[in-house]
Amino acid sequence: MRFLSFMSFDGADIPFLPRGVRLHHCELRKGWFLLAPERAVKMDQIGAAILTAVDGARSFDVVVSKLATDFNAPTEQIKNDVSKFLTDLQNKRMLEIRP
Repeated sequence: MRFLSFMSFDGADIPFLPRGVRLHHCELRKGWFLLAPERAVKMDQIGAAILTAVDGARSFDVVVSKLATDFNAPTEQIKNDVSKFLTDLQNKRMLEIRP
């Protein structure tokens, strides 16, 4: 496991949710939540889309490419947004990276 500063992802890095952390859709609250031991973070649509693409098998570049295609958005903008989002989760120990 390594800690990243903003924009320091290598394209081949594989982001994944560590043991005990999961994305969950709550029908009662009608939203997505990132659940971790003693923590729950409500995700907006963008956060849920990013975490749905993060499956522990896709590399950072593949996640970015998938989201850019799915949302018909510029790859560079998606790359910056995803990098910032994942870095924040990683710094909160809710995401890990396999080089």
